[in-house]
Amino acid sequence: MAEMPFVDTDIEDEFVMHATSEINIKKKRKRTTGREIEEGSERKKKKKKQYQPNYFVSLPITNPEITGNIQAVQDAVTQKDQRLSKAMVHAGSLHVTMLVMHLSNKEEISIAVGALSDSKDFVEDLLKGKTVDLSFQGIDHFKNEVGFVKLAENDHTAILTKIAETMKKIFQEKGILAGDERAFKPHLTFMKLSKSAQLRKQVKRIDSSLYEDFKSHYFGDEILHRLDLCSMLKKKQPNGYYYCESSIVFGKSHEADLVKEALRRETQALLSRLNQIKELLSSSDIRMKISRELFEDRHNSDSKRKSCIDSGSPNA
Repeated sequence: MAEMPFVDTDIEDEFVMHATSEINIKKKRKRTTGREIEEGSERKKKKKKQYQPNYFVSLPITNPEITGNIQAVQDAVTQKDQRLSKAMVHAGSLHVTMLVMHLSNKEEISIAVGALSDSKDFVEDLLKGKTVDLSFQGIDHFKNEVGFVKLAENDHTAILTKIAETMKKIFQEKGILAGDERAFKPHLTFMKLSKSAQLRKQVKRIDSSLYEDFKSHYFGDEILHRLDLCSMLKKKQPNGYYYCESSIVFGKSHEADLVKEALRRETQALLSRLNQIKELLSSSDIRMKISRELFEDRHNSDSKRKSCIDSGSPNA
């Protein structure tokens, strides 16, 4: 598990991404005064802050079958441990991280947008018109702190790995500090303790027995059709997905992709409204009120009909 990318990281958390040259330099010990230690510590903090990734390339999860199955796992876990409700990833935020990076200003964001655009031709050359169908099956974890759904390893995930490597190279050639030295291992995070500082104090590890019934579960397939350059820090969209600077679409027109996304959002809104109605109907007071109103409507209707009959009205 140690070679997994971003094992100790969280898309919404701050973490340090060292430049390649810094990773390969061995630390040398030397005697120094207290003041030099303090100054060195201050420089180190500034360097860490400078390299904290704040953007990433996202492969969004849009298949309702996958999001529905993940919701089922989340519900099963929270029924056993209500505290973990704070650890759950919103359905609209579900994604696979392709690449992380640090963008310091608008100019670098613009360069990254250009790099993403340049990636499209290279990716389409890799695809050669083929569809990348990613199959999600089984659950695993990182240090019992992050729960994720695994991608079944096949030719399609191998292509996805090539895409990630190609994009990393393109971004780095444009001077964007992107990626790290570890091998790309795609995964779909659905819960993480780091979502809540308060939760971390209460729960040190996620018991894997909480999702035992889903460890080999098939969650569904996601067809690669879009990659987004997203911000970790900017306000999320109304549907829960990250703020998106730019996107590239594969295999179909951008207009068709927008239609699909709009339909997905409408479906989510309708499902949310339906759940609200179900919750209202679960209240005994609401059910009694509805029954009383139905009874009164029926009584009034019967009374009106009887009155019409008695008066010989043609409306009877």
